[in-house]
Amino acid sequence: MLLSMTGHGEARGQSDRLHLAAEVRSVNNRYLKLMLRAPEPYNLLESEVEKLARRFVRRGTLHVHLRVDRPQQAQDYRINTTALQSYIRQVRQACVTHPDYHPDPALLLGYVLALPGVAPEPGAAEFQVDQEWPLVERVLEEAMQKLQAMRREEGARMAQELSNYHGQIGRELDEVKRLAPAVVEGYRDRLLERVRALVTDARIPVEPPDLIREVSVFAERSDVAEEITRLASHLKQFEQIVRDESDGPGRKLEFVLQEMGREANTIGSKASDVTISRHVVEIKSTLEKARELIQNVE
Repeated sequence: MLLSMTGHGEARGQSDRLHLAAEVRSVNNRYLKLMLRAPEPYNLLESEVEKLARRFVRRGTLHVHLRVDRPQQAQDYRINTTALQSYIRQVRQACVTHPDYHPDPALLLGYVLALPGVAPEPGAAEFQVDQEWPLVERVLEEAMQKLQAMRREEGARMAQELSNYHGQIGRELDEVKRLAPAVVEGYRDRLLERVRALVTDARIPVEPPDLIREVSVFAERSDVAEEITRLASHLKQFEQIVRDESDGPGRKLEFVLQEMGREANTIGSKASDVTISRHVVEIKSTLEKARELIQNVE
């Protein structure tokens, strides 16, 4: 089963401590690359997110956007008594050093409460991964499952398109196989015609063994039976990968297409026939379309 490397999924979840929204998008890449966007301190969960992602995705660039809303609770509003006492002690010491300065206690307390660290911002409490990660994991997993469903659906369409390409190449190859034997016969007839013309005009004697040897050399040089057999074998392997392979079929298809292109080039160069060359051009054009499509197969 083929999987596309592009897709999208999102999910939401909440608890009494967190409201979460996760969005995942994937695009094609030769290797797996994770890009996490999340508020602090949830951006520190990148290694855990990557472990989860590897359960679903093998190749591609994966963009993960995690939005976190923490409802404020009474325990979020706390005064740092250690910092408060330290500031008050220092202010009193300063008052002893400067006896002419006697600030109003209430006013002094207001100033001290505004100092850094006395009244931390709500939500600045320590991140407790053991309590919050299970919810984050569940929401991310749901988003990944939706991503996977979209990739699977697109992969099915790609498999159908690749099967169509397989059929087109097979039909063109059948024509090449049908035409190949006639190439030598055509060359022999053309050679005989030219020889007859030369003999008639110049009265040059030509021995039959010379003609046979020339035709034999051409036949050996233009024989594409081996290349046709190999291309047919690669084409069959291509079909099997599209239909049955589930372990990284994208890279295997890339390799098979490369080999098919090599055989097609050899057939075109050896056959020395205009009609066969036209079919080879069609094969190479279809291979290029398949190659572009496979760039998006995981």
